[in-house]
Amino acid sequence: MDILLLSLTAFGGPQVHLMMMIERLVRKRRYITEEELLELQALCQVLPGPSSTQTVTAIGLKIGGQPLAYLSLLVWSLPAMVLMTMAAIGIHYLEQNAISLSFTRFVGPMAVAFLMYGAYAIARKVIHNALGWTLLIFSTVLAYLYPSPYMTPVLIVSGGIAASLNFKKHEKMEKGPIRIRWRPLIFWISVLIAAAVVGKITNSLPVRLFENFYRNGSLVFGGGQVLIPILYNEFVEFKHYLTDQEFLAGMALTQVVPGPVFSIATFVGSVSLQADGVPGEILGGFVATAGIFLPGTFFIFFAYPFWDQLKKYRGIRASLEGVHAASCGLTIAAAISLLEPMTASWQPLLTVAGTLLLLFFARVPSYIIIIAGLLLGIVF
Repeated sequence: MDILLLSLTAFGGPQVHLMMMIERLVRKRRYITEEELLELQALCQVLPGPSSTQTVTAIGLKIGGQPLAYLSLLVWSLPAMVLMTMAAIGIHYLEQNAISLSFTRFVGPMAVAFLMYGAYAIARKVIHNALGWTLLIFSTVLAYLYPSPYMTPVLIVSGGIAASLNFKKHEKMEKGPIRIRWRPLIFWISVLIAAAVVGKITNSLPVRLFENFYRNGSLVFGGGQVLIPILYNEFVEFKHYLTDQEFLAGMALTQVVPGPVFSIATFVGSVSLQADGVPGEILGGFVATAGIFLPGTFFIFFAYPFWDQLKKYRGIRASLEGVHAASCGLTIAAAISLLEPMTASWQPLLTVAGTLLLLFFARVPSYIIIIAGLLLGIVF
């Protein structure tokens, strides 16, 4: 019930989610201590996947083992999945009936502003030296010049390796034996290979969508703000499953819908199968959700048992800054790419600027800003 309440009220991204978890799961319910929760959250920052979702899953794993972990994952992600699938169906209905989506014209630029602000907030929090800022700049430039889905893992891994060379600045810690359970990792790679092979043989779009999202969920470091540019590059610019306007609408809706920001994947998957009608949209939302969340769950089951020992290695701790810097660079590059088509008109630029001012100085909740943008679009 506590996870369900969080899934229905947690707006605003991983940082806000964490504070809400501390309030409900630590201070009110005392399921775990605040120190334990922060350690779990640190582990999830290291692993690919949705950090808030992995933290919820890890709490379930710590308290009640794998059954509770899977139940926590389902309860946490289900409301957002249902709402984003309904949103995709609604947008398709409007398009089919020649109803203009112009009422969303303020929402798209707002979504770009959220992306910019997210990159700034994360960078300020995780980058502390010249190397980190250098990696961020290089990642931004390369991701902008070469907007390929394959550039993402290259930049993230390269950033981690470059930062790990700075390990001597980190304090030495006493190490113990690392006992690794390989079964979750075997499950992860088996599902990845099976989905790729079956998708290739059958050429089934739902199977290929599952493989696409499963692959992306296996490579995303840094949360939903980093997933957004990856999905944009693959599904809008390369595969053309969505239009720019549809994707921007989905981006904005993730700020209105509670729960994980990774619910953008549900929206993209649903719209990708809109040609098959409502059943196809529901199927697309389901396979996208399953594909994006499963890898992070397998990684939690794999890494949690030996995390206490792994984090004592200086190279591992040092690599985190490079991973985060590269992730921020990817986010900035995506924001620039999305902003470019808007520069031809003053209205989107003013909307971006106004949204950024609200985020920086007024501290208005993100869902309030998006709802206001929708109302402005309807009125004007």
